[in-house]
Amino acid sequence: MAHVIAVAGKGGVGKTTLTGLFIQRLCESGKGPLLAVDADANANLNEVLGVEMPITLGEIREEIERSGSDPSPKIPASMPKKEYLEYRMEDALMEEKDYDLMVMGRSQGAGCYCFVNSLVQARIQTLQNHYPYIVVDNEAGMEHISRGILPKIDTLLLVSDCSRRGVQAAGRIAQLVKEQDINPSFMGLIVNRAPGGKLNAGTEEEIEKQGLYLLGVIPQDEEVYQFDCDGRPIVELPEGSPVREALDAIIRQLDL
Repeated sequence: MAHVIAVAGKGGVGKTTLTGLFIQRLCESGKGPLLAVDADANANLNEVLGVEMPITLGEIREEIERSGSDPSPKIPASMPKKEYLEYRMEDALMEEKDYDLMVMGRSQGAGCYCFVNSLVQARIQTLQNHYPYIVVDNEAGMEHISRGILPKIDTLLLVSDCSRRGVQAAGRIAQLVKEQDINPSFMGLIVNRAPGGKLNAGTEEEIEKQGLYLLGVIPQDEEVYQFDCDGRPIVELPEGSPVREALDAIIRQLDL
C-alpha cells in the first residue's frame, strides 16, 4: 500500500508551491512513479509542475450530469452511467515520466463538492496499491481531513506562513487529526516565506503554544515570486535556490 503524504494548511501559505517542489525531489531521488493528487477545487498544482491540466474529476462529474439534457450526449445509450464513470476515470490520470497527476477540479455553478470529494476518495482507494507514494495537495482548511477523504495519512506536512493565524490554522488541523484518530506516522510544521529564513519570537511562541513540531523554515525568496509573476513553473527554480536548499534539509529529516 502506498505511503500517503498529505500537505495541509490555510489558504495562501504556499502549500502548492512546496508540494510541487517536494514531488520533484521525490522523483529525482528514485521514489517514483508516484501519484500526485491536486485535491483543491482551485487547482493549480499542474502549473507549479509545468504540465498541462488533465480532465478533472469535477469536469467528468459535470459531463455525466449533463448527459440527461445534452442533445448529443457522450455517454453511449447502452452504457450505464456507473460504467461510463469508471471508464472516464482513466482519462483523469495524466501520466508523466516519474509521476501521474490526478486533479479534483470543481463542479460548475452552485452546489456542494460532496460528489467530487467522493470521487477523489474512491479513486485514491482504487489506486493506492499501484504506487509507492501518493502526495496530496489538500485544499485550504480542514474539509478533506474532517470528511476522511484520504483513506489514511502516513506523513502530514502542515504549512504556515509566519503569521499567528497561519500557525493557529495548522494547530487546528493537528487537533482535528488527533480527534479523528488518523494517527499519521509523522506530523510536522513547515513555516514558509520567512524573511531571512528566521522566525520572530511571536511566531515561535505560537508554534510552542499549539504544540507543533517545527520541521523546518523556508525563506522568503523573490525568485519564487518572479517565477510566479512570469508564469514559469516553480520546478524550474535553479539548484542552489534558498527555497530548494531549505526544502532539501526538510526532506532529509523525513523517513521516506
